[in-house]
Amino acid sequence: MKKNDLSIGASSRRDFIVGVAAAAGAATFSTGLITPVAAATKAAVRKLRRIDMHHHFLPQQYMKDEYERQHSDHGNSAMFSWTAEGDIEACDKAGVDFAVASISTPGVWTGDVEQSRKLARQWNEAAGQTVHDHPTRFGFFAPIPLPDTEGSLKEIDYAIGTLKADGINFLSNYQGKWLGDPAFTPVMEELNRRNAIVYVHPTFSPCCTTNMVTGLVAPNLEFPFDTTRTIVSLITSGTTTRFPNIRFIFAHGGGALSAIYGRIEGMNRMPVFKDKFPGGMHAELSKLYYDTASMNGEVTVPALLKIVPLSQVLLGSDYPLAGPPPTNVMVQKAVAEFEAGHPSAKVKAAIERDNAIRLLPRIAKL
Repeated sequence: MKKNDLSIGASSRRDFIVGVAAAAGAATFSTGLITPVAAATKAAVRKLRRIDMHHHFLPQQYMKDEYERQHSDHGNSAMFSWTAEGDIEACDKAGVDFAVASISTPGVWTGDVEQSRKLARQWNEAAGQTVHDHPTRFGFFAPIPLPDTEGSLKEIDYAIGTLKADGINFLSNYQGKWLGDPAFTPVMEELNRRNAIVYVHPTFSPCCTTNMVTGLVAPNLEFPFDTTRTIVSLITSGTTTRFPNIRFIFAHGGGALSAIYGRIEGMNRMPVFKDKFPGGMHAELSKLYYDTASMNGEVTVPALLKIVPLSQVLLGSDYPLAGPPPTNVMVQKAVAEFEAGHPSAKVKAAIERDNAIRLLPRIAKL
């Protein structure tokens, strides 16, 4: 396998890389079993103010190489002003003491196996170096070159074993296959064996690569729906029940999940899904994690908390792709949007730091 025959790869990569800043500018800022918090963790909770679980590194050589591959003008995008030091400054302004970074769409898969493996390794090594240089401020989730199974398994081993990544980074679909597709079973088996955290970020869907509504681009409407598609795919395929050790985190509160909950809640009673998730849709959704990036603190955060336990919600900013410049206030805006809902002290502490520490206890030891 060298090239795929789907045009979505090249076109969507180019469209995103050229237009991401404008697309993001249109965005509105907006249970599993929990073990007792150890004494060391309680101390960390007192010291740490906030932990951002939806954060993006933009390694500059990687970004420049991507532009050159797409024959695109660099323009004035904020993507070309990212530095770890500037990132830390933005976090400090928002009282965020730790951030776990991931890659955004278009990810590392280009349709060419060798090139995609190189892109994954390039991004992961750059991220690993950033974490090495700033160990008390950052962690990262490592992208892998799905749908290339062999390359993905090798990158999982390298990223977690050598680079000490905090988890693995998926996109919501690969070549039109959502994450519950049987093609991904070998990778899911390995991640389940490792008790891995898997962070899932939305991307372009083959059905909707063009602007479905005049004046809008995919991140405005289609990305939230693609996140929900892949959640439903994982559950209805039985993936979340067969691989219970994988701890999935979904961007943007699970996308459209809260809006269509009434339509999907009873899917386990449909004959086609018999025995796929015997505990029911609600039980499966309650095992997953969701971040608050782009969620409205007054409307959508409370709606999500009516579906899933408080223990499953994490603070997210989507920095530096979540809004118009200046980028150094984006994390502040994301925190302010969450807190605009006037969360109780219990809710605020859980979402802004405690849940993340339970998920990533190493933070407590920093």
